[in-house]
Amino acid sequence: MDLTNCKRPFTTFILGVAAGIVTVATGPVLATMSGPKEHSGLSVDMLAELSADTMEATIGLEGYTMRMRAIEIAPGGQIAEHSHKDRPGIVTVIEGTWVEGQPDGEQKFQAATLGTFPEKEDTVHWVYNRSEAPATALVCDIAKVN
Repeated sequence: MDLTNCKRPFTTFILGVAAGIVTVATGPVLATMSGPKEHSGLSVDMLAELSADTMEATIGLEGYTMRMRAIEIAPGGQIAEHSHKDRPGIVTVIEGTWVEGQPDGEQKFQAATLGTFPEKEDTVHWVYNRSEAPATALVCDIAKVN
């Protein structure tokens, strides 16, 4: 069997496969996601708050409060895209599953493992409840006084 005529098609095939792999591997890196523009199906309960006076007296932070909230997202509900540029926090899911979206992808946080994530100065994200049951998290953050 003479394979000399097969070299060119085989080389073309290998180059095509390599180009496809590079495209698949780099495609998601170039794409960014964005989240919903409005909240839907949310219930927010203030559990406790340290006043601006307490924050200033204890740690010298003027004009901010620290608060602990329980945030429930109804089935199919969502938290709109938002930034934490000036509002750091920590989130722990205590019931159900929160799906956190960020420009580079999504991650699930489940109550079964006390899924916890930080909200830092560079955090821009949104959250979905894609389940058939409510999903609740405890959210502790430091916020500017209105």
